Amino acid sequence: MMRHWTLEDIPWNRFDPAKVDADLLRAVKAATLVEHNAEDYVTYLCNVFADDPAFQAAARQWGVEEEQHGRALARWCQLADPSFDPARAMADFQTHYRLPLDATDSVRGSRNGELVARCVVECGTSSFYSAIRDATDEPVLKAVAAKIAGDEFRHYKLFLDHLQRYQATAPMGRLARLRIALGRINETSDDELAMAYWCGNGRQTEYDRGRESAAYALRATSLYRFGHIQRGLGMALKACDFEPQGWFSRFFAQIGWRLLQWRRRQLAAEAAA
Repeated sequence: MMRHWTLEDIPWNRFDPAKVDADLLRAVKAATLVEHNAEDYVTYLCNVFADDPAFQAAARQWGVEEEQHGRALARWCQLADPSFDPARAMADFQTHYRLPLDATDSVRGSRNGELVARCVVECGTSSFYSAIRDATDEPVLKAVAAKIAGDEFRHYKLFLDHLQRYQATAPMGRLARLRIALGRINETSDDELAMAYWCGNGRQTEYDRGRESAAYALRATSLYRFGHIQRGLGMALKACDFEPQGWFSRFFAQIGWRLLQWRRRQLAAEAAA
């Protein structure tokens, strides 16, 4: 088994403050908190899969790697903004946003549905960090984003493998999986990212989910190129048993890209108003 990367593998000495983009920094601060929050997700997943020790072991290792992502991003944020206090921001975030840690059943209605949702999340994060890697000129952030993007792709395959294991004994139909996938994609505008953006950037005003969600989305959507969307949606469709490079996937990617461009224009116009 290959050694997993550590923070010592990142070329921190190459940090170039002149190449830090202020808007991207704000989005990365939010991502830092979401990644750091993996421990709560591990607790939730281990509750849902209480009698599946193989999945629990995989989920715990996934959580270790996600928390490392948070530490790497936090260290970069502190280089870019020495006033950023990740411990305080994380404490604020966990005060205002918590997962249902006492749940014993999946909020998706089934274990298959939970695994579909996890696949979608990993598609999204793999695409997001790939987009950061390709958008930034700052060498350290580019290196960190590349490492995390690779991990998130592996994590997608991990959850997909467990989904296929459950599908072999209690299959869920393609359309049911697709409904869950689309619902999870739509949840990018829920409280988690909005709250992480608010807490990560100093809680400068009273919390307003719509405003904070829009502020985060304006910065995040500007990073993506068509290839990022195409690959991410193809991966999500594969979890729903659609051909990831077939006609439906290509059509879906075109629709997704146009919706993203429309949303980006809308957010930019609202911000300028």
